[in-house]
Amino acid sequence: MVLVVGVYMIAGNMANGVGSGAVGLAKGAVPAAYQDLVQKYGNMCKALNPALLASQLYQESGFNPKARSPAAAEGIAQFIPSTWATHGVDGNGDGRRDVWDPADAIPSAASYDCKLAQYVKSASGDRTKNMLAAYNAGPDAVLRYNGVPPYAETRNYVKTITTLAESFAAPVSAVPPSEQAAGAINYAQSKLGTPYLWGGNGTAAEGGRFDCSGLTKAAYAKVGITLPRVANDQYNAGPHPKRSELRPGDLVFFSDDLTNSRAIRHVGIYVGGGYMIDAPRTGAVIRFDPIDTPDYFGATRVTEDGAKALPSAV
Repeated sequence: MVLVVGVYMIAGNMANGVGSGAVGLAKGAVPAAYQDLVQKYGNMCKALNPALLASQLYQESGFNPKARSPAAAEGIAQFIPSTWATHGVDGNGDGRRDVWDPADAIPSAASYDCKLAQYVKSASGDRTKNMLAAYNAGPDAVLRYNGVPPYAETRNYVKTITTLAESFAAPVSAVPPSEQAAGAINYAQSKLGTPYLWGGNGTAAEGGRFDCSGLTKAAYAKVGITLPRVANDQYNAGPHPKRSELRPGDLVFFSDDLTNSRAIRHVGIYVGGGYMIDAPRTGAVIRFDPIDTPDYFGATRVTEDGAKALPSAV
């Protein structure tokens, strides 16, 4: 038997190698319209969990049910037609298998994951990592090497996807501190008083001015971490500490929709004592602001691996 593998990315395991289990979703990490589907079908098999399934959808489409790629991949889970024809399911029971309907596509994604995991179940090692490797290198390669093949591309792929999945999981224990936090804060402090510029990246042509995500991107670039340009993508650059666990250097986010991380509109760098450094708006300067406001969404502890795992464009 040979599985037909399309462009649909299979999410990885959590850092400890455990797939299914008591893994919840970080607050607002998945848009509210899809949260129940991801939570339900993310527990379809032991090689999967809701955070892993969430990372798949984010990696593939940014949770956009109308996404279409140049390779003809379609929908929120980015199935190509041939793969959908084989592995698509009627998740909502309406008598149709519709790749554009998340109520069908999300269950199909989970089902496809689990089929791959089942196919390589006899291989040694972590079952979720073997599932990922089966996607990248093919299930026969996983069986031939009795686990993740020794291909640099495949091993990097497994690491990337498993790291990305961490940003969708609700924290269950204290998040380790960031080694680069002090340097990022020091950079942001050096920009206090600089006028805001919408879209600003701090270039000489812009007079060294920033907007909110331009400032956070530059601060972490100073310590060797490349963040995405947009605030709602920066949210997925690492795990999410609780409000009570915030440490200086964490990125803090704000939104008018507290159920959807894709709606985040503002970001700052936490400095302690309930305050952040941020570039707030046109007409203001980079300054200290309180974080405990009604639109406070949550925080991210940026990691180098977390930033590297983000797709280049979502």
